[in-house]
Amino acid sequence: MAVQHSPFRINVRDLVNRPGEMREQELDVPAPEQFGEGLVSVRQGSELALDVRLESVHEGILATAEVDATAEGECGRCLIDIALPVRVEFQELFAYHSGEAFEYEVQDDHVDLEPLIRDAVVLALPFQPVCRPDCPGLDPETGQRLADHPELVTPEENDPRWAALAGFTASEDEGADAASDADQQRD
Repeated sequence: MAVQHSPFRINVRDLVNRPGEMREQELDVPAPEQFGEGLVSVRQGSELALDVRLESVHEGILATAEVDATAEGECGRCLIDIALPVRVEFQELFAYHSGEAFEYEVQDDHVDLEPLIRDAVVLALPFQPVCRPDCPGLDPETGQRLADHPELVTPEENDPRWAALAGFTASEDEGADAASDADQQRD
C-alpha cells in the first residue's frame, strides 16, 4: 500500500516512545480542497498558516495546533464579496497502536492533521456571514445595496398586528382610578 504524500502528514519518528519530548513547527500549506459549502469557504489552494506543537506522551503523540486562514464568499445580507479571517485551535491525541479503537492513531511514524484541520475550519465558518455587523442588506423594492444608498432606508414601520394598541396610552389618573375601583370591589 503506497502512502500518499500530504503536507499535513507530519513525521514524528523522533518523538515516538519518548515521553516528555516535544517539537514545535510552523507550516504554510495550501488547502487541498475547499473547506466549507455555505456562503463563505476556505477555497482550494488558499494558504493555511499552521502553528503545531507535537508532544510525546505515554499513550501516543499529543498534537496541538492553531490554524489561520481566510474564508471568502459573499455577505448574507447584501451579497457583496467578503473575506473573513478564520482562526481555530485544536488538540488531539494520536494514539499508538494498542488494539483499542482510537479515532486518530500514529501510522508509519506519522500523524495526519488534515481531517482535524478541515473539521475545525468548517465548524468555525459563520452560517450567515456579513460584511459588517450592522449591514442593512438590500432594498426589497429595488434590490440596491442599502449601505450604498442610505436615502432608500425607511424608518421601521409598525407591525400592523399592533396597530390597535398604537393609540392606547394609560395616564396616571386612569391607572389610579382602575386601582381604586379594584380596591372598592374587594371591600
